[in-house]
Amino acid sequence: MRLLLLILLLVFNLQAKSLFSNQEQSDTSKYVESLKNLILATQKTRGLTNSYLNGNTAAMLLVFSNRDDMKSAIGDMESLPLAADPVINSRATAISTALIKLNRKAFKLEPKKAFTAYTEQIEETLMLAQSVSKRFAKDLTPFGKDISAVMMEIMLPMTEYTGRLRGLGAGVAAKGEVSKEDMENIAMLAYKLQSLNEKLQESMTQIIAKYPKKLPQEINQELDAINKGVKEYTTFAQRTLLTQPKTVDPDDYFDKGTALISAIIKVYDTSNKAIAEDAKGWL
Repeated sequence: MRLLLLILLLVFNLQAKSLFSNQEQSDTSKYVESLKNLILATQKTRGLTNSYLNGNTAAMLLVFSNRDDMKSAIGDMESLPLAADPVINSRATAISTALIKLNRKAFKLEPKKAFTAYTEQIEETLMLAQSVSKRFAKDLTPFGKDISAVMMEIMLPMTEYTGRLRGLGAGVAAKGEVSKEDMENIAMLAYKLQSLNEKLQESMTQIIAKYPKKLPQEINQELDAINKGVKEYTTFAQRTLLTQPKTVDPDDYFDKGTALISAIIKVYDTSNKAIAEDAKGWL
């Protein structure tokens, strides 16, 4: 009897973090959420800036609006507990400083240079998000580890490839002409987006089967929406934009890309909410 009690006590102690609360998991989830918001706002700023610099003057006000969203995301990021970590804070400060400087001079740059400069900072932010997730993986539950890996390594990169496809395509539509480089870049982005979507569908199917009670039933419909959206947007980009650029409205093309990113983020948010609920434990 005494041995049984000792075994039960040991098991209880080992599981205490997941039974009651996992504050590290919750803090990580909140910080990555703020990084996600910064990535999305910067992606929109990049794409709208490219559209504006290629002749779509109507995009200017939207650029300023999304720059404000970038500032808001940076403020949220700096207010969270993980911002006190010196390594994380150093990298985050470098990114925010670079973005603030870039916003000030973006309209004076050539379209390609501005697009590339924003892309570099988005990639830095993506790497920071992935680093934070991996660094604190030891504090996550098994479900948290599995789902966060998909969020960081598949979902967020999907928003970036969609964002690039959206931003470059909006510039093509604003110009009304397609260069050889445009054709190559858009074909490459469409391929990468399609490949990541296949990985997303496969990975999420496995997670849903492995943790049937962790995610809501609507996750399947949300994944179907992404699958449909990826096929429609990449087809539109390759078969319509690249062949008849003058017939494509840049704002309409941009909005189609935003709708796909929103579908991806819906699954991301559903997953992040599940991580937060999982962190609360059973009691």
